[in-house]
Amino acid sequence: MTTTDDDVAEIWDDWQDAVNMAPAELEKWLETDESRSVGQGDGESVGHRSGRRIVEIKRTNKTDLTADDAAHMRKVVGYVHRHLAQRPKGDVEDTDWRWSLMNWGHDPLK
Repeated sequence: MTTTDDDVAEIWDDWQDAVNMAPAELEKWLETDESRSVGQGDGESVGHRSGRRIVEIKRTNKTDLTADDAAHMRKVVGYVHRHLAQRPKGDVEDTDWRWSLMNWGHDPLK
């Protein structure tokens, strides 16, 4: 087993739990104005760019994932866990909080 395989194996289960949107579902979301309206960064937000990378990773065979992919997977898991801990009170359906999470591949209403 290579280091890459170990890196991917180490994060795989947490990644599967954190990213609960299918690639096509995430791609469709990333095309919306709501998706583009949240996040930080000049031009395309960090989360929006991450969403595109998540789609690529989800469409890649587990055995073909790289150490860079594993590093991004860890970043995504960390973001989702931190953001979930900041859940606002009340209905979150049409909130920047939910939309930001969805850019990172997690829909908290699922």
